[in-house]
Amino acid sequence: MSQIDIPSQFDVLVVGAGAAGLYTALCLPDSLRVGLITKETVTLSASDWAQGGIAAAVSPEDSPQLHIEDTLKAGAGLCDIEAVEFLAENAPSCIESLVNLGVAFDRHGSSLAFTLEAAHSRPRVLHAADTTGREVTTTLAAQVLHRHNIQIIQQALALSLWIEPETGRCQGISLFYQGQVTWVRAGAVVLATGGGGQVFAQTTNPAVSTGDGVAIAWRAGAILRDLEFVQFHPTALTKPGRFLISEAVRGEGAHLIDNEGRRFAFDYHPAGELAPRDVVSRAIFSHLQNTAVDLATAHVWLDMRSIPPEKIRHRFPNIIQVCQHSGIDVFNEPVPVAPAAHYWMGGILTDLMNRTNIPGLYAVGETASTGVHGANRLASNSLLECIVFGAQMADVENELLSANQIPAESISNPLSCVFSASEWQNQQEYLAAIREKLPRLVWQSAGICREESGLESAIATIESWQQDFTNLPLSQFLQSLRPTESANFNLPNIDQQLRLWAETRNLLDVAYLILKSAAFRTESRGGHYRLDYPQPNLNWQVHTIVQNRSWWKSH
Repeated sequence: MSQIDIPSQFDVLVVGAGAAGLYTALCLPDSLRVGLITKETVTLSASDWAQGGIAAAVSPEDSPQLHIEDTLKAGAGLCDIEAVEFLAENAPSCIESLVNLGVAFDRHGSSLAFTLEAAHSRPRVLHAADTTGREVTTTLAAQVLHRHNIQIIQQALALSLWIEPETGRCQGISLFYQGQVTWVRAGAVVLATGGGGQVFAQTTNPAVSTGDGVAIAWRAGAILRDLEFVQFHPTALTKPGRFLISEAVRGEGAHLIDNEGRRFAFDYHPAGELAPRDVVSRAIFSHLQNTAVDLATAHVWLDMRSIPPEKIRHRFPNIIQVCQHSGIDVFNEPVPVAPAAHYWMGGILTDLMNRTNIPGLYAVGETASTGVHGANRLASNSLLECIVFGAQMADVENELLSANQIPAESISNPLSCVFSASEWQNQQEYLAAIREKLPRLVWQSAGICREESGLESAIATIESWQQDFTNLPLSQFLQSLRPTESANFNLPNIDQQLRLWAETRNLLDVAYLILKSAAFRTESRGGHYRLDYPQPNLNWQVHTIVQNRSWWKSH
């Protein structure tokens, strides 16, 4: 990475460079100076890993109304109808704009090709073979690189929001970049940091998905919603990396079988393999509980042999390749699969313009809770949400006019952070140990099936870890930095270690938020399943709302 100086002020800062962050940056007026911040390089995100596709009612046999109905059905009574209508009705024009930007969706002749996915009543999922997310993000990234008003700041870490004390307005962020903590001012901050799958031991999310946006916003007083709802994808390859075997494979006719070769999914739901994701995940989990010795390593099989080989080659070249890499020949043998945490329905509460309760702070994509997913996301609505809601940021200019009145404060000379070698080593070891233990704890206590005693005991453990974390000398130093106080570090591996510190802090907070929300909701619904409350309860057909350390039900 070449050293670049970053300005101390932007009109808009976008944190995260997946589909939501990239598309938001492209939709912002080009008269605005935009900073796009990413922890890694521009194309490493969960969007990049999204294989299935992007849902939109654009075929003659389909309609936004049918898309709305399917989305509401999947959301288990908790979708915001206005947000769902907004998503489905804006989908066709957003697809058109992606095609115009150069996204090469698969076609039949000159027409766009559609596939059917679970819980959709029509084939409406557009795809680019089985790497749709990569096609979308690489196309968007190429466009971003050509925009003169967008400055990409790679391998930079947003640490906290900069809130103006008198007005409560978000006026920027603190950023760790090239060995320094610095404060960057902005008229608006957009959080598009994706999900938090890394809080679970088994996840299809990439290593960057540590819930940063949700944790950063929560600490600043943002209102969050529905954090207990996590979608577990039923079919992750049980090999290192937990590669996701797309729903589309079952849509094209693959079967789930057990060790005896029996299609067991119909024991749990009449739609079998094509039941909603949470049902299929629990079916696999329950089946393994009855038949397996060690749940942590147990798996069932996904048998693709009923699909014609030429169709597999055409539709799933990437899946063939990844399985081959793990020594599996999908044409002649079934693939070992098990559920893994995949998508977080909850997030920072936003309106249709992506606004949060903090003036000047916006959230887009998986980081946000727009209300479109309810308690369980419909397949292929996530990439769509990134695009439809990212497009709304085109109107941010009017809201920025009031923000630019704040006089700039000067940044003071950097403070130095110095530790002895042994002190530094001890902190590194502590952080590494927590980072390893935390996902296992959350997987065991708040994975596919949850119950009160496991949740309460995990909450107590997390709270004690949070206290230990706060007492670390590095935490004491960083958390005492006031806005405009920058810091530098003459310590070994500081980039790696500060990222470990920041992500561990965010994961501890995210774990606490998910566990407390899961304990709070005493029913089962969508992606949240309680063994001690296995049925949905009409009194709980409400949202879980969180601010600071208070939980309450929406009206």
